[in-house]
Amino acid sequence: MIFDTILGWFSNDLAVDLGTANTLVYVRGKGIVANEPSVVAVQEDSRGIKKILAVGREAKNMVGKTPGSIKAIRPLKDGVIADFDVAQKMLEYFIRKTHNNRKSFVRPRIIVSVPIGITEVEKRAVRESAEAAGAREVYLIEETMSAAIGAGMPVTEPTGNMVVDIGGGTTSVAVISLAGIVVSKSIKVGGDKLDEAILQYVKRNYNMLIGERTAEDVKKKLGKVLGNGEIGSMNVKGRDLRAGIPRTIEITSEEVK
Repeated sequence: MIFDTILGWFSNDLAVDLGTANTLVYVRGKGIVANEPSVVAVQEDSRGIKKILAVGREAKNMVGKTPGSIKAIRPLKDGVIADFDVAQKMLEYFIRKTHNNRKSFVRPRIIVSVPIGITEVEKRAVRESAEAAGAREVYLIEETMSAAIGAGMPVTEPTGNMVVDIGGGTTSVAVISLAGIVVSKSIKVGGDKLDEAILQYVKRNYNMLIGERTAEDVKKKLGKVLGNGEIGSMNVKGRDLRAGIPRTIEITSEEVK
């Protein structure tokens, strides 16, 4: 106990929101120090050996601009780890990036948010990835509970608080009271499905192919649930499926909604 206390003086506690679309890292006393896409650029040789070329924002910027031998991989699918080795490398990158001050000779304690209803096997994969990435201690917390705490909701009071957490791969809903989750449900539908729906809509209605990044941009700029009634629009560039040449169309917020 005393040794753990002493270690705590020389290390930073980290909180990691390991999301399907984005990963956020919070350092105690500093706030959010990293918010980058959960993407890893990997080059695989003829023997099947993977080499990590870039992680996070740099890796996402490489999407669609690299030769076929380089792939942009999302190591998490539907909120859980799908590629253990790549997820471990991604965690190592974020821990190294955020834990590089003068105290970093001591491994940090890390708390990781996980979706509701994940299996023990999936929990173990998260723990092992964090430990392999350099964590001294690893704690897990449900995403809905961490979202409620972060939003300042009175989670310890004897009143019901409903939380809806829409992520990239999953959407979780929970009712929280007395610091516990009373009832919860998680479905494998999130922002990624919205991106895919926009991509397919443009393909079906305009006979034009756009990329994932373009679809995400349309979602963020035009896909607002609440608004002032005004109809927004934006130009979208893609490839005409008939002619095979670049093409630009205009999409309105009414279409996206």
